[in-house]
Amino acid sequence: MEEVLVVLLALLVLVTGLWLSWTAQRLDRMHHRIDVARASLESQRLRRSATALELATSGTLDPVRSLLLLDAAARARAAPAEEYEAAESDLSQSLRAVLADEREVASLREDPAVEPLLAELAVACRKLELARRFHNDVVVSARALRSRRRVRWLRLSGRAGPVHSVDLDDVPPRALVAD
Repeated sequence: MEEVLVVLLALLVLVTGLWLSWTAQRLDRMHHRIDVARASLESQRLRRSATALELATSGTLDPVRSLLLLDAAARARAAPAEEYEAAESDLSQSLRAVLADEREVASLREDPAVEPLLAELAVACRKLELARRFHNDVVVSARALRSRRRVRWLRLSGRAGPVHSVDLDDVPPRALVAD
């Protein structure tokens, strides 16, 4: 009888250890996915600001709107990590202000030199929105797993720092998504 209890206890310890190991590996994979999503988000935000800079310097916009867009895009590219959400939100607002008139955007699309820029900007805006959503979804999943008692009590998250979602205004101009 004692041998059966020892075997059952050993089996219970083994199964518990495997379960905790699986949970730690899952959490590690989530943190890796957060890192990949953050890099993708960074890439997409730089692509959008570069395209906005190119549009601002193309000479097709009037000087006031060019300067507004140029300033916002340059600040978004140069923003430090702790301020980039506000800078990106400002760029989104500037894009909506500069490209607010759908008829004017339609006339800009007729110019063969500007149409690819507007198409690229529309794609960049959409990809930024998707990258932010994907990042935030992974962060929510990681937070849910990290909030479980077994993860907190046994410190299965290791030395990983807290994960933060990205909150920025990434709504593209209406005239760009009218396609």
